[in-house]
Amino acid sequence: MSNSINTNVGAMVALASLRTTQSTLNTASKQVQTGYRVSDASDDASTFSVAQGIRGNLQAFQAVQGSLANGVGLGQVTMAALTNISNLIGNLQAKSTQYLDGSISTSQQFIYSRDAIQLYLQISNFISQANYNGVNLLSNNSVAKTFLADVSATTLPMSSQSSVATALAAYQPAMPTLFTVSLGTLATFKDAVDNALGQVAAETRTLKLQSGFIDSVMDATTTGLGAVVDADIGKASASVQALQVRQQLGIQSLSIANQQPSVLLGLFR
Repeated sequence: MSNSINTNVGAMVALASLRTTQSTLNTASKQVQTGYRVSDASDDASTFSVAQGIRGNLQAFQAVQGSLANGVGLGQVTMAALTNISNLIGNLQAKSTQYLDGSISTSQQFIYSRDAIQLYLQISNFISQANYNGVNLLSNNSVAKTFLADVSATTLPMSSQSSVATALAAYQPAMPTLFTVSLGTLATFKDAVDNALGQVAAETRTLKLQSGFIDSVMDATTTGLGAVVDADIGKASASVQALQVRQQLGIQSLSIANQQPSVLLGLFR
């Protein structure tokens, strides 16, 4: 290589090497700082585009999970109300049967009737209080609700159980001054409660199973996304340390190369 004071080839080579080292160091440092091998389009446009699509799918799955959680919550509240009503029906049957016993006195009938009235009112309260997020599946005017099951907008239902309120109204043993008993309509009410409890339990179970499946899909999708864009932090950290040493050596090489013209000029002294 010829020596020249106009073109410092050594400095140019050292500078090019330093630029390459600096660029590689910036990339490794960015990976350590962000945790991503591809954190934006400038790292890898096609991979970043794929990753953004996967992230969009994850957001959609999160919306599905929120909808399923609402469905499960509504189902659990409704089951709790129906379970408590079912428990009270046995007591109500006993009080009604005891009231019809011809061997008891009028005062004893009054005691049983008051007990039965209180049980009836408590059942009515359970129905009116079975609210979740403004929805009551047991009320007379209730309608079926649907909840997202997947990102394709497939839905799962929670059916209206207004037949419970209708059957209770048909039984209606409680009046302010009169107690009437119909074991037939009480049996009809019990059947309505049992059927509603079975259906709500089945639909809630379906929502829970679907929620568990979506959790598994989200976990697998998140793992796949990580494989696409996550950085190997250990490897990136080791690279940063090595590149920092190379950077210092490059700076020293450039400094030495920059001294070459001064050495040539010294030949004319």
